[in-house]
Amino acid sequence: MPELPEVETTKTSLTPLLGQQVTNVKVFQPKLRWSMPDDLTQLVDYTLDSVERRAKYLILNFIPLVSANTNATIQPENLAPRQLLIHLGMSGSLQQHSYGTDKRKHDHLVVTFSGTDDSQTQLHYYDPRRFGSVLWFDDYGPKLLDHLGPEPLSAEFTADYLYHLIQRSNNLNPTPNDSIVNQSSTNQSSTNQSNPKKATANKTPNKQPIKRAIKSVIMEQQIVVGVGNIYATESLYLSGIHPATPAHQISYEQIVILVDHIKVILKKAITLGGSTLRDFTVASGQTGYFQQTLNVYGRQGETCPHCDTLLENIKLNGRASVFCPACQPINSK
Repeated sequence: MPELPEVETTKTSLTPLLGQQVTNVKVFQPKLRWSMPDDLTQLVDYTLDSVERRAKYLILNFIPLVSANTNATIQPENLAPRQLLIHLGMSGSLQQHSYGTDKRKHDHLVVTFSGTDDSQTQLHYYDPRRFGSVLWFDDYGPKLLDHLGPEPLSAEFTADYLYHLIQRSNNLNPTPNDSIVNQSSTNQSSTNQSNPKKATANKTPNKQPIKRAIKSVIMEQQIVVGVGNIYATESLYLSGIHPATPAHQISYEQIVILVDHIKVILKKAITLGGSTLRDFTVASGQTGYFQQTLNVYGRQGETCPHCDTLLENIKLNGRASVFCPACQPINSK
């Protein structure tokens, strides 16, 4: 699954398309996790103005061609800016191709851009498993994003924030619809995911310390976004924390170390273009190289790079959690 570094890398790789005009939009398979809007052709004659990322979502901001013209003084009321909200799901990617490139089997959307030199580029949304989404931001943005926690590389995500949250509350200002992105094992959550407009959350504040496994906690999108399985596993290893340690048993000093490693690892992964995942490539067609630097993820049965102890694997919430039993001893409290 493309995680935060892969999505950030995708955002950066779209830079060459900024300022280019959409000349054609073709939808080949609208049935993704949620169906694509049937009016995406409205983007024709719009210009890609900027690209943002929130958690694992990309936000593509388009402005009408007339407003991009510095000589235009009035923007028609029916030509308002438009925003696309894109999630890559389990296997999705956005890839740039030269004009006239044939559609592949799993290319579900192709947007053609024209540059100032009349060159044309095709942006393909490719998703073999079809768990991603392409939606209008105005329709779904607040429902999918408002409940999310802070960005891990932001000033808001600190050791003070994480330690206080773990020790004082099980919930981080729960809001309606938070089960859409933060998938839980409850039947209610499974039902809600079928339609983001119908999702609701029934939660009550809880002031008890969080006793769940620390790995599960740092992977919860309401607490901090974008710390996926690979990066959580690596951060805990470097911090010397067993992934199954109850969160409330971790000292403030350990939380300081953990938060620091989360930030360092994510920055490194972004620099290296993310991990080389099975189906993931960025818009330029390149793959990431962070996987070549992994210490423990995916290496169960091999020796620890620090102490030569055999690495072990346990399942937490259905996810593989590789660790070194010597470097990451379980808290005995």
